[in-house]
Amino acid sequence: MVKSWATSPSGQALGIDLHLEPTGSGLRKGLTDALRDAVRGGRLAPGVRLPSSRTLAADLGIARNTVADAYADLVAEGWLTARQGSGTRVAERPVEAPRPASTRGRRAPAGLRHDLHPGTPDLSSFPRAEWLKASRRALNAAPNDALGYGDPRGRIELRTALAGYLARARGVHADPDRIVICSGFVHGLMLLGEVLRNRGVRDVAVETYGLDVHWDVLTRSGLRTHPLPLDQLGTRTDELATGEPDVGAALLTPAHQFPMGGALHPDRRTAVVDWARRTGGLILEDDYDGEFRYDRQPVGALQGLDPDRVVYFGTASKSLAPGLRLGWLVLPPSVIGEVIEAKGAADWSCGVLDQLTLAEFIDSGAYDRHVRGARLRYRRRRDQLVAALAERAPDVRATGIAAGLHAVLQLPPGTEQSVVRAAAWQRLGVSGLSSFRHDAATTEPPLDALVVGYGTPPDHAWTSALEALCRALP
Repeated sequence: MVKSWATSPSGQALGIDLHLEPTGSGLRKGLTDALRDAVRGGRLAPGVRLPSSRTLAADLGIARNTVADAYADLVAEGWLTARQGSGTRVAERPVEAPRPASTRGRRAPAGLRHDLHPGTPDLSSFPRAEWLKASRRALNAAPNDALGYGDPRGRIELRTALAGYLARARGVHADPDRIVICSGFVHGLMLLGEVLRNRGVRDVAVETYGLDVHWDVLTRSGLRTHPLPLDQLGTRTDELATGEPDVGAALLTPAHQFPMGGALHPDRRTAVVDWARRTGGLILEDDYDGEFRYDRQPVGALQGLDPDRVVYFGTASKSLAPGLRLGWLVLPPSVIGEVIEAKGAADWSCGVLDQLTLAEFIDSGAYDRHVRGARLRYRRRRDQLVAALAERAPDVRATGIAAGLHAVLQLPPGTEQSVVRAAAWQRLGVSGLSSFRHDAATTEPPLDALVVGYGTPPDHAWTSALEALCRALP
């Protein structure tokens, strides 16, 4: 027979299907296996109280001793606990929570049912048909010499297309001759790290919360990183005026701070540009998801305030897919030659066909259409996340502006690690905010929060991923 146990004695829906063998000792084994699988798979979370043996036996139409024996087996194995007066509960078992992604292009940890780590778009939404059409058109139109080693700055077709797009979409002062194509943000940062070191720079200001892989790139370039504090107005760029005198560059995410989610206040934008002009420093602007703003027009890039002091970084990793390995730098004139020298005499890093395809994709209008569709889809997901929190986890709130592909969920004090463990029980990949904090940050106390990448799941899995997240929240 097949029975379904749907509710606990308190009436809480558990939604567990138990598939039992029809006769004899098979009933006990079937029940034991079903309960074990429910605990292992996260459908029964740590601490959940199970029905009494009498209640479950009546629900399933089997002998009470069969249920009691199954419970006893699982208690002996460590899956359940049984205490007088407390009933039978799912045991609190140590779970090593998956570490957050330290790079934007990463492989999801094995064994996850849902991956809500930040840093990846919905890869199932990649516009394969339109990309294939653009690729065919681009290849048919490409001159023979396009298939050679090429200009280290990248194909002129892509640099020209990007110059027009970035000017109208992000307010970037872009000329094709000032653009260098690279294979993603990390590659671009490696090039700038080498340029800064060769210029004699030894210290770079970074944000208190960010990605350690980026700080590590700078460290491997021989540079020291110094975290700037954050408050409700964003990164304290005014601290540069009174901070370390040797800081020669600042790495910022001004349009949508990663991961905290705020936009840099206009006064702070002005302060960092004034610092760069006064000291000759460079601002490294990571505009990783600036196209995705949901409550208003996106804030323009900081680069527009001073194209001679700001290096603008952009990629196709959020708008299309990180696997394309396409990024771009919009450079001040004083830096172009040094970046080209660091990159090498030929464009070794970026495939010509993908560059030509992206250029055609932009020029044909397909890129704009795709971004508009993605913006609507991610906005809908964020709205659903906020609504679910209000209904099912009122002590948790989403902070930051309505933008991007991730949200920071502020938790009650002292609960971050327990929530990450509870999510792991659900086989749900989430990141605690503490893992994005710079080791040298000392100014503000750590916050308890989750960084949730709501853009990552495919559409068909988003609803169940959101359900699993709500079950893990306090």
